[in-house]
Amino acid sequence: MDVLINVFVALHIIGIASLLGGFLTQMKAMGSGAARFTPAMLHGALTMLVTGVALVGLNQADDQTVNNVKIGIKLALLVVILALVYVKRDEEKVDKGAFIAVGALTTVNIFIATVWT
Repeated sequence: MDVLINVFVALHIIGIASLLGGFLTQMKAMGSGAARFTPAMLHGALTMLVTGVALVGLNQADDQTVNNVKIGIKLALLVVILALVYVKRDEEKVDKGAFIAVGALTTVNIFIATVWT
């Protein structure tokens, strides 16, 4: 079971790398007002959602304790990120505020995952 959990953790990290990497590559375009949500950002957020749900299930099945408050907050942030990216995915230019919100919420999600023990 540990190997399977570690595989899903790796996939979860790949998802967040895709989401944050897509944001960081658009930072220069954001300065000129031409930033957009890339397909990699949408796929990264979806990967995080699927692997995160799988990780909770696998950890509970392995009788490990799961902090449901932490998971609930991370899920709520991810749903907001996913909604913003999904709704505005076809726009050529995304509002600077929405774009910054996705980057900030992604960063907060990373800090919750790593700092909250």
